[in-house]
Parts: sequence; C-alpha cells; structure tokens
Amino acid sequence: MADPPLLSVTDLKVTFPTPRGPVRAVDSLGFEVRRGRTLGIVGESGSGKSVTSMAVMGLHTAAEITGSVRLDGQELVGLPEREMNRLRGRKMAMIFQDPLSSLHPYYTVGEQIAEHHRVHIRSGRRAARERAVEALAEVGIPEPRRRAGEYPHQFSGGMRQRVMIAMALACEPELLIADEPTTALDVTVQAQILELIAALQQDRGLAVVMITHDLGVVARVAHDVLVMYGGRAAEQAPVDPLFAVPSHPYTRGLLDSLPRLDDRDDEPLRTIPGSPPSLLAPAPGCAFAPRCPRLATATDQERSRCESERPSFGGAAGHPVACHLPAHEGVAS
Repeated sequence: MADPPLLSVTDLKVTFPTPRGPVRAVDSLGFEVRRGRTLGIVGESGSGKSVTSMAVMGLHTAAEITGSVRLDGQELVGLPEREMNRLRGRKMAMIFQDPLSSLHPYYTVGEQIAEHHRVHIRSGRRAARERAVEALAEVGIPEPRRRAGEYPHQFSGGMRQRVMIAMALACEPELLIADEPTTALDVTVQAQILELIAALQQDRGLAVVMITHDLGVVARVAHDVLVMYGGRAAEQAPVDPLFAVPSHPYTRGLLDSLPRLDDRDDEPLRTIPGSPPSLLAPAPGCAFAPRCPRLATATDQERSRCESERPSFGGAAGHPVACHLPAHEGVAS
C-alpha cells in the first residue's frame, strides 16, 4: 500500500479583491506530493504558480482562500496564524526566487540562520550558531565557520541561494517549496543548485514542490508535473509520459517553444500566439481556446463546445487533462 501524501491540495481557490472586481488567481486546483518525490509546477507568468505556493504556506494576507490544504493530515486553510507560524520553518519551508531581497542586509548570514533555528527549535544561542555553521557546510559553502560571519552582499548569487537553502532546511522540514530558485543564476550554478536540492531530498526524504517556467528544470528534477494555465490545472502526469506524449495543446506549445539541438542557428524560437487570459473576466469555456491550434481543424460543434463549456479535469488521455480535444497516445498533437 502506498504511503499517504505528505501534502494534499483539494479544490483550492484563491481570490483577490481589486477595485475592478474579484480576481480568482487559482481556481479549483488539486494535487498531491509524497515524501521523497518532487512535483514540478510549470506555466507562464500569471498562471497561478507562486500564488499556489503562497497559499500552501499561508502567506496571503488579503486573499480569500477556500478548499483544502492538508499537510501530513492537518488542515491548513483557516488555521490560526500562531499555528501556521509553528509549522512554517519546522514542518514546511520555502525558498524564494530572489535571495538578496529575502536576506536581511544588516545581519550576517550565520545570525539569520541561527535566529531561524532558535525561533522554531527553541535552541540556545550557542547551539543555534553551531547549527548555522553545520547548515552552511551541508549546502557546500566552503569555510562555513568564517563565512557565517559575513553579510549577504559578500556572497555571489549562487552562494546566496545556497544560504537560503541552508536556512530553509536548518530545522529539517518535511516539505520544501522552491519558487523559481534558479531563475537568476547562470546555467552552471543552476545545475549545482538543482543537484544540491536533489541530494538533500534523497538524504532526508523531503517532499519538494518545484515552481518554475523552465521545462528543462522540470525534466531534470521532477517526478511528476502539474501544468497550470489561467489559474487552473491544464495537465498532470509523471514527467516521462508528459514529455513523451503531451495531451493538452498548451503543454505541447510549451515543449515546442524549447530550443532544439537540430534547429538552425538562425531559426527563431517557436512561440504560443496570443496572450494569457484575463482573470478579471474569465471566458466561459476553455481558457486556452483563443490560442489553441487544434481549433483550426475542429468541427463547428467542437469549436462551440471549447468556447462555451469549461473542460473538466479528467483522465480521458491516460492522465488528468483539462481539454475537450486532448491528444491521445500515439496520436500527433
């Protein structure tokens, strides 16, 4: 019998009030993550990836959140802030996109990691300082005792990201959410950070949610993939089937936009025509319909259905996909 999921999200909705009306940034989203597994959440900017991660961490202050977010069986939606503070850092942790803005410029990195440990573990100052040095060593920072006394601006971008990982994992959480952790890094450093997260996951049995727009990162580290579009789930599958036979036209478009080794040097990158949908006035049908290439060869009845009826998130293509015209295995998309 399979172990129960560490993180279970069901029918999650996140709505922000605005002067022009409510914006539902995440709509009826559901997924699970088990210990030792990595879920990659991908999509364009504005698809709801980061909003989802912030909702799981309980970091939204002005949003209306409904549905269910369960961590190791405990419901997080509606949990008092004091209880959430106990869970954040100790049971679940998050790595943000920009480490320089996440680290305080006036305190050494060792002080910041030690403070994190003292708050969540209730350790003494000396023990917290030693744990900070250990954490820096665990993430591969050379001379960790000396560098613990340095400030964030004295570290390179890749080293600052390692500091953020050290801080996130200092209290040994069970769930790690990484929100675009390699976006600002060059390719070599990016590979090092991804290898570091994978190694720490293997050692500790971490459940990891990797949020990114880079399908190359997903292919490298994820076990399962959730593709989001317009705040909704478009497709979800294990990484190999999704890359081999994508069913949703949006997933196909994301994969086609990647550069290929057999492309000519002067060949432009492929793009998905059109723009992401408005979340202020969502279309009644499929959110991707205005950009969908499959409608060009669809019948009038199929086109009408796509434009007027919201597709359900089901398994008609062998894994969950929200599309009236999914590509099936063995059928070109």
